[in-house]
Amino acid sequence: MSLTSKIPLNEIKYVLLDMDGTLLDKYFDDYFWEHLVPEKYAEKNCITFGKAKEELLIKYKRHEGTLNWTDIDFWSRELNLDIPALKEQIRHMIEVHPHVEDFLKMLKKKKKKIFLVTNAHYKVLDLKFKKTEIGKYFDDAITSFEMGHPKETLEFWKKAEKKLGFKKEETLFIDDTEEVLRTAKKFGVRYILHKVVASSKLKPRLSKDFMHIFDFNELM
Repeated sequence: MSLTSKIPLNEIKYVLLDMDGTLLDKYFDDYFWEHLVPEKYAEKNCITFGKAKEELLIKYKRHEGTLNWTDIDFWSRELNLDIPALKEQIRHMIEVHPHVEDFLKMLKKKKKKIFLVTNAHYKVLDLKFKKTEIGKYFDDAITSFEMGHPKETLEFWKKAEKKLGFKKEETLFIDDTEEVLRTAKKFGVRYILHKVVASSKLKPRLSKDFMHIFDFNELM
C-alpha cells in the first residue's frame, strides 16, 4: 500500500507541522547547543571545552521535556550568556529541508489549513521565519510557550485544538520527535507521520511505531 493511499491528502483538511528537524535542518540547533554554547560557556567560566560540555549536559538533562528546555531567555539567565545574540551570530546556518517549500505551496494550492506547532521559543520562531521566509505559508503558528505546555503533553493539544480550530479526524501531523507523535496520536490526531531525516549530518533512525517520510517529495 503506497504512502499516498495511507495519507489521503484529498480527505485531509488540516496539516500541522513541526519546525526544527521537520521543516528546518536540525543541524543548526545541534551545532548551537553542542558546540557554540559549550565553547562560549568554557570561555566565560575559564574551563576546558570538555568540562563545559559535561556541565551543560547535566543542566540540559535536568530541563528536558519542560518549558525551560527551549526557553532561550531561561538559558540566558541559567548560563549567564546572551543566547539570542549567539543564535543571531550563526543565523546563516539556518536551512530549510529539501522540497519543504514545494510541499507548502502544494498544500496552499489545495486550500489546506496549514499550522505550525512548535516547542521553539517565539524569539527563535521569529529569527527562523525571517531567515527562511516560510512563515508566509502558514495560516497560524503556535509555540508551547503560548500554550503553557510542551507538545509532549496532552494539555498542549487540547489548547492547540481550541486555538487553531482543527478537527483531529481530518488532520495530518508531521514531526521528527516520536514522543510528540505519541502524544498527538493519544489525543486523537488521525494521520501521523514521522520525519526521519531531522539533521542533514545525522543518520536517520526509522520509527517502529509510525509511518515515515525521508523527504517531503514523497507526499507530492
